[in-house]
Amino acid sequence: MAPKKGKKKPFRAVTAVKALSRKVIGVVPTTRAGPVKKKEKTAKHRPTLGKMLSEE
Repeated sequence: MAPKKGKKKPFRAVTAVKALSRKVIGVVPTTRAGPVKKKEKTAKHRPTLGKMLSEE
């Protein structure tokens, strides 16, 4: 038994333009991931009165 043919995809202008630009310009180099900036963790809950008084 022969394998089924896939459904033909509809024409999209975006893919045609991108394919044409890749032929003319060439494949664009991949971008490098920049350094990840770590966020400081913020308190999820407000400190209780007992903790506030014990810090002083």
